[in-house]
Amino acid sequence: IRNLDMRDLKNKLTSGKNTKNTQSRKGKSFGYQVLGFGAGGGGPQFVAATGGTITTSGNFKIHRFTGPGTFEVTAGSGDLAVVDYLVVAGGAGGGGSSLPNERGGGGGGAGGFRESAGACYTSSPLGACVAALPVGVQSYPITVGSGGAAGGGGPGTQPATKGTNGANSIFSTITSTGGGGGAIGGFPVPACKVTANTGGSGGGVGSTSGANRFGGAGNTPPVSPPQGQPGGGQRTCGDYLAGGGGGGATATGNVGQGCAPPFNGGPGGAGATTNITASPVAYAVGGRGGAWDGDAPNADGGANTGTGGAGGGANLGFGPNGNPGNTGGSGVVVIRYKFQ
Repeated sequence: IRNLDMRDLKNKLTSGKNTKNTQSRKGKSFGYQVLGFGAGGGGPQFVAATGGTITTSGNFKIHRFTGPGTFEVTAGSGDLAVVDYLVVAGGAGGGGSSLPNERGGGGGGAGGFRESAGACYTSSPLGACVAALPVGVQSYPITVGSGGAAGGGGPGTQPATKGTNGANSIFSTITSTGGGGGAIGGFPVPACKVTANTGGSGGGVGSTSGANRFGGAGNTPPVSPPQGQPGGGQRTCGDYLAGGGGGGATATGNVGQGCAPPFNGGPGGAGATTNITASPVAYAVGGRGGAWDGDAPNADGGANTGTGGAGGGANLGFGPNGNPGNTGGSGVVVIRYKFQ
């Protein structure tokens, strides 16, 4: 009886009117399955991109830009189309020292520091509550800010110059502002040259007699969390012989020593350390203020760190000119995403 049933069933599927109907139903069923499978291909897709120097850390790609370039996204969709970022602007140059009555110049402010929270790496405290950035399949121009020029030293009040601000770094909607230039040191000095510049972090004040001076403002223009801190000012005792340090990413620059020897320049404000490149690196440290008895221990800001340049130290009359300041360090842009 079982064999007969199977033959009857086969005949119904392959003969007469039932043949056409069965094939039609079977074809529709197959087509529906194909559509269902194809719809599954439209889900989230990992990011794929080119540009900069690319390294791999586990399931993540890291693109590091030390100069202008393009971050070219060629794939990515849904929840996976996000990237973490580090955008550091150029550090500022330190202010020069002027003769006669030489005193230390102010340190350059660090470049603005902006970072997202970080997927599977330890970000700086500044990135702790910042969301990753969504990206689409398109080109993203990258701007990496250059370091600011050093302020010049001179034989009098006018030839000495302030440090130049660092340049901005940009990725997509994220702009970090260049650090503020350090002021010149000397006396007498026009008020416009004693005042340090504002920026991502502010420049340190140059040492001069007279009313107490304050460092340049940081986080200018303002963003949240702050991209930098103010520069260091002068002490209110002594003859203000050393310059203030430039502001850093996480701390205000320190005031110069003016109360007792050795009259060293104020250290720059602390930067921020992140593991976005798979190892800890400190960025955006303020430049040290110029000392009364010579040049500052740290000179030019490090390349691609956004560090401020040191202020020019005094010559104590042993040379025809005051010491120039030091150049700021260039910035950097780093982009990190999961690729598998």
